[in-house]
Order: sequence, then C-alpha cells, then structure tokens
Amino acid sequence: MNSKSTIINSAGSVVCGIFSLMMFLIFIGLPGQDSQEKIYPILKGVHPYKQDVVDTDILKPVLNDHLMLKEALFSSIIKKAADKHKIDPALIKAIIFVESGYDPMATSKKGAIGLMQIMPDTFTDLSMEDMYNPVHNINAGVEYLRFLLNQFGGDLELAIAAYNAGSSKVREYQGIPPYESTKNFVKEVFEYYKFYQGI
Repeated sequence: MNSKSTIINSAGSVVCGIFSLMMFLIFIGLPGQDSQEKIYPILKGVHPYKQDVVDTDILKPVLNDHLMLKEALFSSIIKKAADKHKIDPALIKAIIFVESGYDPMATSKKGAIGLMQIMPDTFTDLSMEDMYNPVHNINAGVEYLRFLLNQFGGDLELAIAAYNAGSSKVREYQGIPPYESTKNFVKEVFEYYKFYQGI
C-alpha cells in the first residue's frame, strides 16, 4: 500500500470516527433535567438580536443536517415538557424552529428571549429563573402554550396566533389578528408541524 492510500484511509477513519461520535451523542440524548440545568449556565445581560421570523425557504434545504443536529441537543427537554403538558412534541419543535431556529441565545427587537421567544412579562408570571437557559425556556414556553390551548378550547390555530400576538388580540379580532407577522407565523408553524410529524 503506498503512502497516498495510507493518508486517504487515515483521513477516512478520522471522518468516520467523528460521525460515529456525533451519532452516538444524538442517540443517547442528554441526561435528566437536573443535569441539564447544570449543563446550561444561567446567562444574564444583553444578547445579540436574532431575526423575528426564520426564512423558511433558505433553511428548508438544511433541515435534515445542521438543524437536526441542533434540535437533537434539546429533544429530551422538549419530550419531557411535551409529556408533562400533553402537547405533541412536533408542535413544540415547529414553534422553536420558527421562533429562534434553535438558537438558545436568540433575542428579538421586542425583547422576546431564547428558543421559544418568551416575553419577559410572560416568564415573570411563570416564575422562571432564566429564559436563556433551554430547560427553563422550553418548559415556560410549553406551559404558556398549554395555557393558550386551554383558553381557546383546544383551537390550535387560535392558540398559535395568541402565542405570537397575544390572547387579547385574538379575542379582540375573534380570530387570527390581521397582522402579516402573525399570519405568517401561524402558516409557518403549521408547515413545520406537519414536517416534524412526518419524521
């Protein structure tokens, strides 16, 4: 075997090893919630602004690779919160995808925070410590979503609209408020909800 073949084989072994390690970490998942809170430090202060709405056309081609790897980091937290509040995990994943693109440090111009873009007044009501902590953020977001579903009699469309625009606006307009941002949000969440249900 010549030196060129040896180098190629060595490089292939390294790539296979890295891929195997990544897949192993994805499949074993993260430890329990108590350990997860230690993994994600409490982060205070100003964080860089991220876009309010994810450009779904740009992100569609990478859903099966980069974003799936990012999503896998939070899948066990999502499942526990979904089980606790009896909400389909696929819906939670869709909301996180549209809200933050799975960036736990995302902060909107209006001050919405973290993976599920929780507004400060909302998480104050939910008595959470730090919305940049993925465990706290996801649990607060799912608890709030359950509250909205109960408020609107299980109507998924209205609950999602209220998640974006506020329940008072949904009641005022007796349906999805006539804001482009809210209409786009509802449309995108349903689009990715179907996607996550299918995988």
